Amino acid sequence: EDVVAEPAAVAEAWQAWGEEIEFADRFVASASDLDLLTAKVDERGTPRSLRWVLVHLIEEYARHNGHADLLRECIDGRVGQ
Repeated sequence: EDVVAEPAAVAEAWQAWGEEIEFADRFVASASDLDLLTAKVDERGTPRSLRWVLVHLIEEYARHNGHADLLRECIDGRVGQ
């Protein structure tokens, strides 16, 4: 929301992202194990494990990196090397 191409807004977004990454790194490092239940619940109200959250995060990054790669291919014409 409220996306603008202003350097200050971009810097603020990177700062917020970095803070979230630092929090997540600390949370995972301090977790007793990956079966720790989180506040995240599925549509039936069942808690999700930290393991599920991390796997979902990997899936999301992979999906969006794939989208970014398709955009790059449209720009420069290079395909999988």
